[in-house]
Amino acid sequence: MIKYYNRKTKKYEIEKIAGEKYLNWIYSSPIGMTFLEAVIKKKLFSKLYGWYLDRGISKFKINKFINEFNLDMNIYEKNSEDFTSFNDFFYRKLKPHGRPVDMNINSVVSPGDGRLLAYENIDLNKLVQVKGFTYSLRELIKDDKETLKYEGGTCLILRLCPTDYHRFHFIDSGSCGETKKIKGTYYSVNPIALLKIKNLFCQNKREWSTFHSDNFGDVLYVEVGATCVGSIIQTYTPNKRVTKGDEKGYFKFGGSTVIMFFEPDKIRIDEDIVNQTKSGFETYVLMGEKIGSKL
Repeated sequence: MIKYYNRKTKKYEIEKIAGEKYLNWIYSSPIGMTFLEAVIKKKLFSKLYGWYLDRGISKFKINKFINEFNLDMNIYEKNSEDFTSFNDFFYRKLKPHGRPVDMNINSVVSPGDGRLLAYENIDLNKLVQVKGFTYSLRELIKDDKETLKYEGGTCLILRLCPTDYHRFHFIDSGSCGETKKIKGTYYSVNPIALLKIKNLFCQNKREWSTFHSDNFGDVLYVEVGATCVGSIIQTYTPNKRVTKGDEKGYFKFGGSTVIMFFEPDKIRIDEDIVNQTKSGFETYVLMGEKIGSKL
């Protein structure tokens, strides 16, 4: 059972997990863990499943998924019958005003929909994965020079569930450098898996880039793939000006994670999110929603 904080209702809610029985079996049984290491975490498994979800034959899954998780399709460009495959539905686009973006230049906004953790005054060698498990930024992006500027700064971990909108966006106007790609495995990024696999973020396939924002200094974006995520698709043009709220990219099927690092003394995350993180709870946020302020 995964409990998260809904800041709109100011209540804790239980996450409805896609494939919960499967996840519990895989990450909590000896046979499941053996199958995980031998098959599921491999690129071929996710690639084959992604191939299937790109085909028209997978469309039958769409309405069942919408009904099971009570998704509001009114905010998306296409109706359920207009998608060409399950993946086409999975990385669906919003209508222009489906997610209003707080355009105040002093507002830090969420890059996507998901469950958010926020850590301030970070130690780059002891970044928190979950309670008891840490990792280093150097190991995460494999670039010693780039890591140094974020010592003592802020780290945001946005976990996207399979039920979430799966595109991620720029949190400010500015320009973003080239994407660096790091090969890896395909473990789930669900808390069930994070409690079992040490250095999971540093083992999974991931991509990173440095966003030179107008108002918040340099911001490191790290997109982490997961089980059945066949691809991380970057849709932005490197080194070209973007506007706050513009799309950066999207994930194909599966739960995924966007990790962001800010330099010290650039931003302050909203108190409710920080307090929930300290208490061990993620906070549910939407793309474009204010989550902090410029210092």
